[in-house]
Amino acid sequence: RVYRLPQAISLTSEINTKRQFFHLPNAASTQSCVPVLDERVFIQRRQQLQNLEPPLHPELEELELAIARLSSTSSDAMQFQHSIRAFLNGDNYKTPVANESALAWVDSISTLGDRTIEEEGEEKSRYQAGTDFENIVRRSLEFLGFSIDENYKGGAGGLDLFCSHPYPLAGECKAGRSIPSRTVEELDRIARRHLKEDFEKAYKLIIGPGNPTPHLRESAIYSKVSIIKAMTLQKLVELNAKYPGSVDLYKLKDFLEPGQIDYKIQIYIDGILSGLKLRSLVVQAVSEVMNINDGKPVSVVEVQTCYNLRLKAESGTVNNKSMRDLLVELSSPLTGYLGRIPGSTPENDRFYFLRSLEVS
Repeated sequence: RVYRLPQAISLTSEINTKRQFFHLPNAASTQSCVPVLDERVFIQRRQQLQNLEPPLHPELEELELAIARLSSTSSDAMQFQHSIRAFLNGDNYKTPVANESALAWVDSISTLGDRTIEEEGEEKSRYQAGTDFENIVRRSLEFLGFSIDENYKGGAGGLDLFCSHPYPLAGECKAGRSIPSRTVEELDRIARRHLKEDFEKAYKLIIGPGNPTPHLRESAIYSKVSIIKAMTLQKLVELNAKYPGSVDLYKLKDFLEPGQIDYKIQIYIDGILSGLKLRSLVVQAVSEVMNINDGKPVSVVEVQTCYNLRLKAESGTVNNKSMRDLLVELSSPLTGYLGRIPGSTPENDRFYFLRSLEVS
C-alpha cells in the first residue's frame, strides 16, 4: 500500500545493494502517513488485481494518461486531469478548484483599494491608483458572473461600470480615505442620464476602501444605493474561486439593500458556507455508511440516520425529503460528488460515494 510521507526522505548513495531494505525513520510510521487511496478504494483495487478483473473505467484511465502530457503547459489540462484523478482515486485525492497562479489577482482587490488611500498625496498616483482599482472591480464582477457593458468606460461624465446581466447594475468606484458625500448624487445623475428609462430598474452600487460619511449614508438610503468595501468584494470573489458557482447572483441581489451593506453581504457569505458544510457532511455520511456496508450503495434512510446521529452540525437534523433532495443534488453529473442508482420508486434510489467535498 502506498502512503504519503509527512516529509521528504532522501536515499543516500550507500544504498545500492540488490534486495537491501531501507528502514524508514520513526517519523515516517504509518500512523503519521496518509494513504493515497482510502480503505474502500484500496480494497476494491486489490480485489481487482487478485481476480484479474479489468479496471472499472479503462477509458478514463487512458484519458488521464493522455491529459497528463499536456498538464505541464496548460492549466486547463491540469485542472481536467485532477478532476479525473479525483473520480478514479476516491476520497483522499483533493481536486484543486482552480489554478492558484491564475487566481493570484484575487488577493490584490483589497490591496489596490488600500493603495488608493496610501497614494493620496500625489495627483498622478491618485489617478493611476483609482484606475487600477476600477479595473480590478470590473474583473471581479465579471468573475462573479456579471456581464460588463463595454459602452461604459468611466472617465469624465461616464459611469465607472454598468452590468447588463443577469440584472442591470450601475457602479461607481471611489478612492480615498473617505467616500465623498456627493458620490450618491453623482452616481444618481450620471446613471439616470446614461440609462434613461432603464434607470429605475437598475441596482446602484458604490465600492470603495474608505468609510462613507454620515451624510453619504443618509443619501444612499434615500436614493436606494448600496455601499460595500473593497474587502467585501474580495470575500465574494474568494468564495467563488474556492467553490466555483457558489455565488448565486439572483440570490445576491436580495442583499443589495440601500446604505452600507458589508454586514449583509457577510450574512450571505455565511449562508453559502453553511450550506456547503451541510453538503460536505452528507457526502461524508454516504462514505461512512458504504464503508460499514462493504462498499455497497446506500439508501436515503441509511444516510439520514448516520447524519442525524453522528454528523449533524449547526444545521441540526435533516428530514427524509430534505436528505433525498440533497443526495440527488450531490449526485448530479454537474457536481459529481455522489453517484445514484435509480430504484423502482424515488424512495428506493441508492447512492454511492465518488469524491469528498472539503469545506474550510
